[in-house]
Amino acid sequence: MKRISRLALAMLPPLGMFSMGTIGFSEDKGIEATTHPSITLATLLQQDEQATLPEIEVRPPDVPATPESPADINSPSSPPPGVPETEASANEAFVPSADDFGTPPAPPSDNTPSQADATNEAFFNESFPSLSNQMFGGSVNNPTGLNSIVRGESDIFKTPQMATIIDRATLDRRQATTMYRALHEEVGVTLQQTSNGQLSPFIRGLTGQQILVLVDGIRMNTSILRPGPNQYAATIDPGSIERIEVIRGAESAMWGSDAIGGVINVVTRSADPLRGDYFSPQFSQIYSTAEASSYTRTGFSGWYGATGITGGISYLDVGNVDVGGDFGRQPATDYTQYAGDIKLQRMLNEDSLLTVALQHFEQQDLKRSDRFLPFVLGPASDGSVPTQRPTVFDPQQRDLIYARLEGLAADDLFLADAYSLTLSGSRTKEASVVDRYASNDPTAEPTRREIGEFDDLGWGVSLSAVKGIGDFGKLTYGTDFYAESINAERVRIDNPTSPGATPTVTDPQYPDDSEADRVGAFLSWNVPLTERLDATTSVRYENINVSGTPNFDTLGPTYFERSYQDWIASVGLSYRLTEEVRLVGGVYEGFRAPTIDDLTANKTSLQNNVSVPLVGNLSVQAEHSYTYEVGLKYNDDRLRLQLIEFWTDFDSILAREAIGGSDFLTNQTAYLNGTELSGEYMLYRNLSLYGNFAYTYGQLTTTDEPISRIPPTQGILGLRLTVPEPRAYFDVYTWMVRRADRYNNANLGDVRFIPGGTPGYATLNVRTGRSFGERNQHQVSLSLENVTDKYYRVLGSGVDGTGFNAVFGYQYAM
Repeated sequence: MKRISRLALAMLPPLGMFSMGTIGFSEDKGIEATTHPSITLATLLQQDEQATLPEIEVRPPDVPATPESPADINSPSSPPPGVPETEASANEAFVPSADDFGTPPAPPSDNTPSQADATNEAFFNESFPSLSNQMFGGSVNNPTGLNSIVRGESDIFKTPQMATIIDRATLDRRQATTMYRALHEEVGVTLQQTSNGQLSPFIRGLTGQQILVLVDGIRMNTSILRPGPNQYAATIDPGSIERIEVIRGAESAMWGSDAIGGVINVVTRSADPLRGDYFSPQFSQIYSTAEASSYTRTGFSGWYGATGITGGISYLDVGNVDVGGDFGRQPATDYTQYAGDIKLQRMLNEDSLLTVALQHFEQQDLKRSDRFLPFVLGPASDGSVPTQRPTVFDPQQRDLIYARLEGLAADDLFLADAYSLTLSGSRTKEASVVDRYASNDPTAEPTRREIGEFDDLGWGVSLSAVKGIGDFGKLTYGTDFYAESINAERVRIDNPTSPGATPTVTDPQYPDDSEADRVGAFLSWNVPLTERLDATTSVRYENINVSGTPNFDTLGPTYFERSYQDWIASVGLSYRLTEEVRLVGGVYEGFRAPTIDDLTANKTSLQNNVSVPLVGNLSVQAEHSYTYEVGLKYNDDRLRLQLIEFWTDFDSILAREAIGGSDFLTNQTAYLNGTELSGEYMLYRNLSLYGNFAYTYGQLTTTDEPISRIPPTQGILGLRLTVPEPRAYFDVYTWMVRRADRYNNANLGDVRFIPGGTPGYATLNVRTGRSFGERNQHQVSLSLENVTDKYYRVLGSGVDGTGFNAVFGYQYAM
């Protein structure tokens, strides 16, 4: 029997109601193919009409089904852009009918489904996607699955950890103009902002260097990421995103250093070969009243023959934030931002796809809000009032370029069924101006100005492959290498407003010759231990080198080199108790090596303290943890649920300790534990009750005090109506956050932490939208956020939450 191109099959839409998401490399005995000449994706993409497969018999186990006709195969819940609707349906007003609130549809019967049944089922699945239909990998953006967050093809139901996927439709409903809006509402993800336009996601009480952020499976973390909150997760244009994948818990065995608290993988948009030859212009405009902000993005997407291209440019202009209550607009929260991206894809042959992508992101005049008057007046919890130190970043810039070759291996290749090879280059550039004052008098003149800049240039290569081994499951393995070098400079001007003031060279934020590299290799084995029990065990070796010549406090400029190595492992289990219930659990090892920032930074730490290079910091060891998890996942016609209980033991966590008047970096011990719950219950057809809950507790056992910035208990509860025809939705929800008063001693002098505890709060929010036009090419949306104008502050943030906010959106896509 000749081979049917698995890459082509993996990129085809589902056949009727039966998902083909796992056809790529699994040993799914429910999918069989009769003898036919092989088909290729390249051939399919060049057809003028909708591509069809030869007679492929698709059957779930023990349930025979007749193949769908080509019309049935492509019966989406709502026509994709570019596919005409009837004029009546396109222009029909959105008025919920009795059918929208009827009982949920019955599960598919054993009989052959009619086209109407398949359409109804598709409607149901769009408004209420099951955990088993939410897939990592196997998409147009990632056909081999090797660049997904789990480095393979899997669904949320089978994944043993707490996992979520934010798809493009959800991003549009959230009117995501920033990464804050994109990630907000995710279970167990708290979003701290030192200033508007900056973002540091917390997962399981950890942030910054202890959370790994990926873009298209490529590390965004660098050696200049600061401990605690930092701004770099904000440097992605949400308009360029197709989906965001989030895993809570340690994934160091798969991804290496930094992946202790969790992993976020941002997957960017790609052209859609399943539409045949097409060109689609795209336009988005979103306006927010509370931020006085306007977001504009113009993009395009198209495919012709065996080549696809997609891209866009965006501009965001943000004014000062109107905070809740009667406090007015917070000064120094305005900034501007622009971004551009382009991605070219080419089918080289029937089983190989080449992708070349370029991304640029830049923010200008971005102010660190917590150092400006009047916010800096606080006071802090210990009664102190820091002196104003206005800090402006211009630019805050990120660039990424990569080329990726992925596809299916030759039939006679023993080592792999599929592979992915990526070569990438990155740039993180930050320029800042810091003015120092002797007092908080609004009329005072700065006594000193520091103008600094650093440029982190990096490149990397990664290779991964997957091999099915029959009844023994599949092996995923690979290697990756990343290297970076830092160029840095800084000058100081005393009394900068005085005539004749001249700059003097001073120590930069990082040594100008700093370098870092990391190399790792991993092996992951997914194996069915029994008919009900699946296991995924992974192991990784990691080696990290850092070097530079900092100006140490006691030795002066001194060159150093440090290396860190470790073996990291994990085991995840998923037990099918019934068809609807899975028990999950595992043990996951976490690892993070000290970085250039840890060992050499000359900067302001916390809010107004100063951190300088100390020789003693060179003796610290890598962070190391074990996370233990147990939970369950429930997935039936009416209820989707994930519940996880976790415990993390740190036998080494890096924290600062005052020794002899200096803040040294030391290895300490700590623990974290918590609960994560996420679920959705179908009340009526297309009407669901949804929510999530997260609780985290953390303690430094070495010093017997709370881990800094542990997020308070919080959750979301909402009611959502989704009507696939005419692609309309209505959503009302409340975001509830408990009071936070377990401050670390280091937080007591920081005015971002409200004295006596950060108050709890609840906001009421409503959003709605619908599509219209002959091809559903127009979409309008409206959100009313914080309807009661409640004042609040996310724990440790330097910008207060927005008050009542009306967000208007319009999108166009052919």
